[in-house]
Amino acid sequence: MTPTFRIRPLLLACAALYAVAPALAQTFPDKPITFVVPFTAGSATDQLARALAQALGTDAKVNVVVDNKPGANAFIGAQAVAKARPDGYTVLIATNTTHAANEHLFKKLPYDPIKDFAPLTTLGRGGQIMVVPPSLPVHNVQEFIALAKSKPGKLSFGSGSSSSRVASELFKQMSGTYILNIPYRSNPQAVTDLLGGQVDMMITDMATGLAQIKAGKLKALGVSTKLRSPLAPDVPTISEAGVKGYEMTYWFAAYAPAGTPPEVLARLNDLLVKAAHSSVAAPFYQGTGTEVFTGSPEDLRKFQAAETVKWGKIIQTAGIPQE
Repeated sequence: MTPTFRIRPLLLACAALYAVAPALAQTFPDKPITFVVPFTAGSATDQLARALAQALGTDAKVNVVVDNKPGANAFIGAQAVAKARPDGYTVLIATNTTHAANEHLFKKLPYDPIKDFAPLTTLGRGGQIMVVPPSLPVHNVQEFIALAKSKPGKLSFGSGSSSSRVASELFKQMSGTYILNIPYRSNPQAVTDLLGGQVDMMITDMATGLAQIKAGKLKALGVSTKLRSPLAPDVPTISEAGVKGYEMTYWFAAYAPAGTPPEVLARLNDLLVKAAHSSVAAPFYQGTGTEVFTGSPEDLRKFQAAETVKWGKIIQTAGIPQE
């Protein structure tokens, strides 16, 4: 056999591989997709995942299952996706907790936020709201600060995500108060104890806090964003309420396991971006004051890198020790 004949099978194999890629993109997905949420049902991430699952499932004509895997500071859910088969059928609906803050909060992670995942798209970003139970004798941020300073180490705050934890730690640092952190598996669980008076304060996402505020079960003292929220226009920003310069936001994003084929990543990106901008998902974004924020996988890669540096600086400035 001449060298020409020996090369021909290799060329044919390569041609076959190139032919498979477009075909795979056209047929994907052809079975149910699982959205893994590393927080409990009812959390903001869970609410977003369910809205996106409905929209994407309708568009792609497949079932999309939301699988809550909360606990261990979102380690369990993130690790499950990192170890999943890289075929595009398992997607992590993540936040800055899993992909920007955790590596600065913990000495060792059971997953690598960069090497173990393939970025898909950012999904949204928004602000948080500072709440206290009606039984606490304060009506604004300044009164809360005064009470905390009069009882150093006696008041506590609940936190069920890194966004909530870091927002509260930053508040402590900028207000000169000493308030104890009580960690929870998720924000809804922390809110339950806040309602019962087991903790004294919380800075939580709008999706978790607004319903309790509207029902009169919690008092809102301030929002964490630079500007007031249209969902709570009478609530001042924490900055204007007395902690000048205070600002803290959070974000959502989607990731597939590392090694997922590029054409599948492109298809998932397209489906997720459409879902985020759909009328089905609109009630979540509008009802929680979350900004629709999408882009390409490369956009997310760059955004995550910048946010990791940003959250690291905030955590270091707030003096939060690694666990």
